[in-house]
Amino acid sequence: QVQLAESGGGLVQAGGSLRLSCAASGRTYASYALGWFRQAPGKEREFVAAISWSGGLRYYADSVKGRFTISRDNAKNTVYLQMNSLKPEDTAVYYCSAKSGYGSINYVDWNYWGQGTQVTVSS
Repeated sequence: QVQLAESGGGLVQAGGSLRLSCAASGRTYASYALGWFRQAPGKEREFVAAISWSGGLRYYADSVKGRFTISRDNAKNTVYLQMNSLKPEDTAVYYCSAKSGYGSINYVDWNYWGQGTQVTVSS
């Protein structure tokens, strides 16, 4: 079992930055791929970024590539999402996720979820 808890969301102006954190617990955390998804009102949950258990592989949605960076610190049981050059269309609830094996862009493939943190980008 893996428990996840996000933090770091908030209100920011377009062009600004935010850093999301996700604290994980569970003794098998280090062997899990970790990811970030987001869901805007009236829309499906969409893939944002994922990182392999070792941190050696990282994947990004085209919409955030070059602006967002995912990283993890297994010693602190934490995964981060650094978001720069934020746009109003980045406004959503951001969810941290974990799964065994490799990452996936499909949210149905992920086993564990945090409660979400709101990110609002004003124009």
